[in-house]
Amino acid sequence: MGNLSIVTIVIIVANVLISYKGFGDYSFFEKYKFNIGGIKRGEQFRMFSSGFLHVDTQHLIFNMLTLFFFADVVIQYIGSLGFVLVYVGSLILGSLLSLYFHKNEYHYSAVGASGAVTGILYSAILLRPEMSLYMFFIPIPIPAYIFGIGYLLYSIYGMKNKADNIGHDAHFGGAIGGYVITLFLANWLFQENLLMIGLLAIPIVLLFVLKRMGKI
Repeated sequence: MGNLSIVTIVIIVANVLISYKGFGDYSFFEKYKFNIGGIKRGEQFRMFSSGFLHVDTQHLIFNMLTLFFFADVVIQYIGSLGFVLVYVGSLILGSLLSLYFHKNEYHYSAVGASGAVTGILYSAILLRPEMSLYMFFIPIPIPAYIFGIGYLLYSIYGMKNKADNIGHDAHFGGAIGGYVITLFLANWLFQENLLMIGLLAIPIVLLFVLKRMGKI
């Protein structure tokens, strides 16, 4: 990991420049953040532009570090164009799921590349489910597919309880984007790892079952 390709550099630089513009320019931040009221007024560009804004430097660094660690895995398997398709598609799907879950909350707002980055993370897990991930608070390696499933189950918990200020729905929508677009681009996975495709689909199916049941 850590092989920075030109597309990864461009995306990171775009996030840094646009985020820092937002840090110092309140009107710019307000104009381009994800906001239900603004989107309903016809400002659909917010669903894309909000993915390049961040709340603060810590938020920005965390997302860009995650992108840095997993970008080259995705590029290695599906190429730079595939990587860009996963990134942008996950960003949009993250915003669409947020819109779906918060459509009646006129003042709901959000920013961050988390949806796009989670899409890249889930894509990397789908492509390399056997790789090990290390978490700050767990001293032993975790198989990537267990981390991916656990992360989405945690996101469902967060969406259900609404006890924090994290955009769990955008993360989940991004993961769906990473999952679907990667399978479309790397359909050989159906022959090589059908079981893993099924396992990683479990939390996605669960979310929509719970939503249909009115549990979320």
